[in-house]
Formats: sequence, C-alpha cells, structure tokens
Amino acid sequence: MEFSEKTEGTVAVICLCGRLDAYAANDVEQKLNSLTAAKQVHLVLNLKKLEYLSSSGLRVLLATLKRATKHQGDIRLACVQPSVKDVFDIAGFTQFFKMYDEEEDAINSYQ
Repeated sequence: MEFSEKTEGTVAVICLCGRLDAYAANDVEQKLNSLTAAKQVHLVLNLKKLEYLSSSGLRVLLATLKRATKHQGDIRLACVQPSVKDVFDIAGFTQFFKMYDEEEDAINSYQ
C-alpha cells in the first residue's frame, strides 16, 4: 500500500494506491489518526488507484470517520473504483460516506 498526501486549503487529500487490507490497515490508520489528532478533520480520500478494500480497511475508514465527525469534520471519497464501491455497498457503508466522481468535486464540497 502506498499513499500520498497534499493539502488544498483546509482539506487534506490522501491518495491510496494498492490494497487496503489487514497488512496495510495499520499504516493507513496511523496516517489518518495523525491527521485527526492535529485537528485536520476535512479529509478527502482519493481511491482512484485503490485496487482492493478488505473489512480491515473498512474498519479504519469508519473509525476515522467517527473521529473526524466528533470534531465537526468528515471524510469524502473521490474516484471510487467499481470493485471498491461494491465492497462499500455489500457492507452497507455507502450510507456513511459521501462519494464523488472527481477529487476536485470532493474538495469543493467542503465550501
């Protein structure tokens, strides 16, 4: 799992690349925890290059969403691939996350 980070105004954009599975979940969770601990709670996750999402990955995203909303923040998902969206749908998590076709739309949704 590779990830990169950039900031667009008050929004932290994290691009996830590869597989968000049990092996990668801890690294991603630590990164997202560090952002929310620093009160960076307007998050966009670009999932364009995310090939696979496991239940461990879903757990990390849901836990981060809870931390962000506790501080009046949110997680917006961008560029979600169909196979990854299927995982959200099957798990019933689609209702918890706002999804956007383009990263820019997800970023602008915070304004």
